[in-house]
Amino acid sequence: MERAEKTSAVASLNQVFKTAGVIVVAHNKGLTATQVLDLRNKMAAAGATVRVAKNSLTKIALVGTDANGISPLLVGPIMLAYGDDPVTAPKIAADFAKTNEKFVLLGGALGSTTLDANAVKALAALPSLDQLRAKLLGMLQTPATRIAAVVAAPAGQVARVINAYATK
Repeated sequence: MERAEKTSAVASLNQVFKTAGVIVVAHNKGLTATQVLDLRNKMAAAGATVRVAKNSLTKIALVGTDANGISPLLVGPIMLAYGDDPVTAPKIAADFAKTNEKFVLLGGALGSTTLDANAVKALAALPSLDQLRAKLLGMLQTPATRIAAVVAAPAGQVARVINAYATK
């Protein structure tokens, strides 16, 4: 890599570390190109990204960011997974690690909080942001539906009584 390419890579990684909602670090030694492509496709479909970066450049890019705590994890061949949603990237990475023993979760960062491998797995067990929004919307709509049914019930009963007297 030439100096200009290194500078560009560091700037790009620094921007990722400043803006990403979550970052997952994993060892990827021994993964085939097909497996890496499969992981990239799964991440891309969910709105997350997977990236392989040189450890030395990644450590430079981490300086001055909230994710600086993951610096000790950058040993050996690593892969970074990141995204805006705090659950998507860990969920896909954890599912991929279950089926591929060569993909080992090391930890990550959630904002300024440094996560170990167990914390990443715990984060992966949470529902995604879209699922939480759907549950919240369902909770908000349920009382409105019940109120409408309760308000409409007496009117319906009155209408049935009047209809019964009219047919009599």
